[in-house]
Amino acid sequence: MTGATLILALTENQVLLQGVEQFATMAFDAAAETDQAGVIGERTWTEFRNFGLAMSPFPREFGGAGLCDPVLHNELCTILRLLGSADLSVARIYEGHVNAVSLLARYGHRDQMQALSEHVANGGLSAVWGADDAEGLHVINGNPRVLRGRKILASGAGFVTDPIVTAVAEGSQIMCLLHLSDQKVDLSGWTAQGMRSTATGAIDLSGTVISSDNVVGVAGDFMRQPHFSGGAWRFCAAHTGAIERLVDLFRDHLLTRGRGGDPYQLDRLAHCIASAKTARQWVEEAARRLSTVDPGSFNVVAFANLTRMVTERCALDVMEAVQRGVGLTSFVRPNPIERISRDLATYLRQPVPDLAMSDGAKAFLNSRLSVGDF
Repeated sequence: MTGATLILALTENQVLLQGVEQFATMAFDAAAETDQAGVIGERTWTEFRNFGLAMSPFPREFGGAGLCDPVLHNELCTILRLLGSADLSVARIYEGHVNAVSLLARYGHRDQMQALSEHVANGGLSAVWGADDAEGLHVINGNPRVLRGRKILASGAGFVTDPIVTAVAEGSQIMCLLHLSDQKVDLSGWTAQGMRSTATGAIDLSGTVISSDNVVGVAGDFMRQPHFSGGAWRFCAAHTGAIERLVDLFRDHLLTRGRGGDPYQLDRLAHCIASAKTARQWVEEAARRLSTVDPGSFNVVAFANLTRMVTERCALDVMEAVQRGVGLTSFVRPNPIERISRDLATYLRQPVPDLAMSDGAKAFLNSRLSVGDF
């Protein structure tokens, strides 16, 4: 981006952020009904598109707001926090959509971005489906080449139309951008206590034809660092939004019940404030580092891994304090504390948390930096 283009993007994205704030208010009000139904309603998706969220990750030349550009990570972080504060299921779907567009911008080619942007402009949605069962998803050589296998834990299965999936081709992992019309989806296994309306399930992709137009980048791009691990700040931003909402709801509870003078409750509230601010500062710094630091810098990934640990700890501490402070009603529907805590506890379960934490510690151990400069 040139300086003039960046200024224009920042100005127009202020309008986008104002719209997202309105959308987040609507999504929060609808979240209890969405959770009970186990599906994100059509009105929510309509407003999601009307407020520009569906197109927002795309480069401006393709009709978007350019949020896949690292220089706009600050704006993207704010949006993810707002959505996480409103409804973590919506935030999860949006984060996956942003991830897909970002991968395409980084490793794909212009025609692929054009095709995806047109599909999304006409009502489509993207995602990244990387989880496999024991057999995995494979590209079978033939005339034509086809996929064999399925994806599991695929958020948005059934309504995501244009996912990026990982598959094994000739012994290496590749990415494929698919444009699905007929989907074989199984949501019966998604009985998690939280994140119910993400429509997470298994999808059989066997027989899907793969051409060179579908292949994104080259083998190994999907897990290429620092973006593979460094991008964890995005889901941490959604978690942080939910943490902030819980603290706000706890304050409202204390004021409504006239318990603001209770020293024990004030102690809980103080610790909740500190945890929420800590999570936000770490997430914003992780986003900044990925956008501005030399991509070859070793501590971009290390800091993102530590951010995962910090955000999780802050979330767990806030949930415990709020539940203890509010009492039994925080476990009873339709109290939003119950829903948010259930969704957050589920969404926090990201892959290999112990490995991420230990890798972050090892990076510092092997560096010559003071911890204040790490």
